Amino acid sequence: MMHQMTPHEEALQRIIESAQRLGVELDEAAALQWLAAVTARQEAEIVVDLESGTFGHRITMLDFSDKDLAHFREIGRLVEFDDVPGRVETALALSGSAAQCKVQTYPGDADFFERVNILANSWQEACTILGQIMRQKVLSTRRGANYQLIQIRMGSYPFDLIRDGELVRAGSSITWVAEEIEAGRITGTTPGGEPVEISWEEAVQDPGWCKLDWVVADPVRGKLVNASNMLDVTWEAPDGSIVPLDGYLDSYFQEVYLDAGSIPVFSKVVKHVSGDALDHYVDQLEQEVRKYVSDHPNYGKAAKRLYNIFRLTGRYAEAAYLRELFDEPTTMLYQAGALIRTIDESFQPGSEIDPNDLIAQTDRLILGVVDTLEGTQEVEITRLLLRLRSLLSEDAKRGMLSPQASAARAEVVNVVNNFFYDKLTGVPTIREYITELQVLD
Repeated sequence: MMHQMTPHEEALQRIIESAQRLGVELDEAAALQWLAAVTARQEAEIVVDLESGTFGHRITMLDFSDKDLAHFREIGRLVEFDDVPGRVETALALSGSAAQCKVQTYPGDADFFERVNILANSWQEACTILGQIMRQKVLSTRRGANYQLIQIRMGSYPFDLIRDGELVRAGSSITWVAEEIEAGRITGTTPGGEPVEISWEEAVQDPGWCKLDWVVADPVRGKLVNASNMLDVTWEAPDGSIVPLDGYLDSYFQEVYLDAGSIPVFSKVVKHVSGDALDHYVDQLEQEVRKYVSDHPNYGKAAKRLYNIFRLTGRYAEAAYLRELFDEPTTMLYQAGALIRTIDESFQPGSEIDPNDLIAQTDRLILGVVDTLEGTQEVEITRLLLRLRSLLSEDAKRGMLSPQASAARAEVVNVVNNFFYDKLTGVPTIREYITELQVLD
């Protein structure tokens, strides 16, 4: 008797036809295997990998491989916050492409997410403790042999402010550098020209969303990576109630937690995640996709977010296609995007990151492109990368990024963007989905 295809399998067959037309080699057997796994009924939403000691949402764990776990745990030791018995409890997780390394073979960044639960008698005390541990983290990790703190985000501007010659609006997120945190304040002027300052202690009483960013030189891999830690900070009151300090408790649909020992903290906190968390998470992703296909075109970033939307909303055929797209040799192009994002940080005044590391990373990327890509695509991206590499070599001697290198960087970004645009809009159902988001913009 012939197998009766499910609606998901029928949709997958249509996607396979589009993939063949676009030159994407979709492994049908592997796609069907993933489809069976993602649609299988399971009682437990959170699963634990006993061998690696990691845990996360069951669909997220299907995309995770522990192949590079030691590497990410090493970076995690730099970015994570320490527990303080009776005061601070934490649970560190990988997020972004690093949490989907079965799918995204060449994750560009090391993105982390950390739940920080603060036990305190009052909201104000919890905020004060947050300020103390963030300041301690910044000052202890501002610079090292193979890393440099770039910036952090914490708090929001209480009024319009002229800072470094630019107007920042009241309510927007405050970006701090280590020197400002050490001084305990940022300074500027009102639009009317009066000198003003915002203290660290004041800002942390309404912390909003908090994020720390570093650049890390990986001597083993010979590349620079952007490492970030996004914090989800909660206050646990003496009565056991738990409240997010930024007003919203984040969901757990894209994190892989690195230590099974943090399950108690995770479980205690996520019990308070709202029942419509999935809908809210998808809405956030759609807003980001809308941005990346409209005002700030970046179809590579759009593709990553579309994959997460599709896998969590039952559009498994489209998700299976994007899984294969990320596994294609052409995703070497996404590494070009990751390289581009590290250039500015490496040429910042006072940077301890050796520009020669950046040049070595460019060399490895060029060799990878030559090994994996074919035809006109290989020729074009190799030509642009060689030009960029030559300009970076000269700029490294001067310690300053030239306008010519900036222009060459923009050309590389454009090639990467065009590739992902073609692969996304070439599939009718994905093209229609993107068009709907653009119309709603």
